[in-house]
Amino acid sequence: MSRMIGTVSMGVRAPIIREGDNLTEIVVGCIRDAMKEDGLKPRDRDVVCMTEAIVARAQGNYCSVDNIAEDVRAKLGGETVGVIFPILSRNRFAICLRGIAKGAKKIILMLSYPSDEVGNHLLDLDMLDEKGVNPYSDVLTLERYHELFGAPKHTFTGVDYVEYYSNLIREMGADVEVIFANDPRAILKYTKNVLNCDIHTRARTKRLLKAAGAERVFGLDDIMNAPVNGSGCNERYGLLGSNKSTEEKVKLFPRECQSLVEDIQAELLRLTGKHIEVMVYGDGAFKDPVGKIWELADPVVSPAYTSGLEGTPNELKLKYLADNDFANLSGEALRDAIKNKIQQKDGSSLVGNMAAQGTTPRRPTDLIGSLCDLTSGSGDKGTPIVYIQGYFDNYTND
Repeated sequence: MSRMIGTVSMGVRAPIIREGDNLTEIVVGCIRDAMKEDGLKPRDRDVVCMTEAIVARAQGNYCSVDNIAEDVRAKLGGETVGVIFPILSRNRFAICLRGIAKGAKKIILMLSYPSDEVGNHLLDLDMLDEKGVNPYSDVLTLERYHELFGAPKHTFTGVDYVEYYSNLIREMGADVEVIFANDPRAILKYTKNVLNCDIHTRARTKRLLKAAGAERVFGLDDIMNAPVNGSGCNERYGLLGSNKSTEEKVKLFPRECQSLVEDIQAELLRLTGKHIEVMVYGDGAFKDPVGKIWELADPVVSPAYTSGLEGTPNELKLKYLADNDFANLSGEALRDAIKNKIQQKDGSSLVGNMAAQGTTPRRPTDLIGSLCDLTSGSGDKGTPIVYIQGYFDNYTND
């Protein structure tokens, strides 16, 4: 009989990870325990995933508010700094902002509206329409913002981020002026020294600012991209992907960890005799339909993964085949015809093939990372390792 269960995603419990821990031993040991205690039976092309947080923790990849302040001061001059397009997050940005403010005398805080880059809303679009505000062209002062909209609070957190960020800056001894705009060049009316804090649009923002006459332009990826007084760093992403650790410290995105996933893969092969893919994952890449938050606040979903996870899916849509190519078949004849069609795939791209429409042509690392993020959660589940079976199966696999 054919196997009835397809893709399964399982959270695997692990000990609390500390700096210096051997993650290869820990991850492989957790899989070994799951095999003994829970009857896990590894198969070829299973996937073992671990959250970026435990990788960074094991690396000891942290930096302090003072480290950030020193780097900002050195790169942006320590006077007036335009801080543009930050995301609205106490976990992701608040501690970074404390360090940025400590490294300057005045912050011009420019917030995108009606939402930040990842979908945290300051305002509802309907409010803009009602007030006749064009977010593509209108630059609002703080006074005009309050006059038009009052003091809205975030739907989920109940925080007035305009007030919250302003107070954080003042607490660090800097003056603050808040404006609202979506064209990065609007900041140049106030200062030529700019720190752009957007994540996925950062290259374009830097390009526009430099072309418009900015004197110093740095992104969050340029801050803490090298150690400061013995701190951690991330050579590629800087402060991007960081999370609050304490009120004075942030955990940075993991540093180079390709060797880690390859070591774990080799050890799992020795343990199980199976070729298992391994990846590190951060935020998934999905959007909440109610809060409108696009989850990807990390610079990438996966900073490291084994080679078998390269590429994009190349799948056929079963319901399309059933309703079109084999509309006259049913039962076993329909099943056999669809299986035969799948088996005929020769590895060439199905892009443009009507039988592939509606499938998801995203990279496996992004899709699996989203699955892992939803499986492990961000709270108290205690499962920073995720074990996935059947992800690369199709209808023909028994």
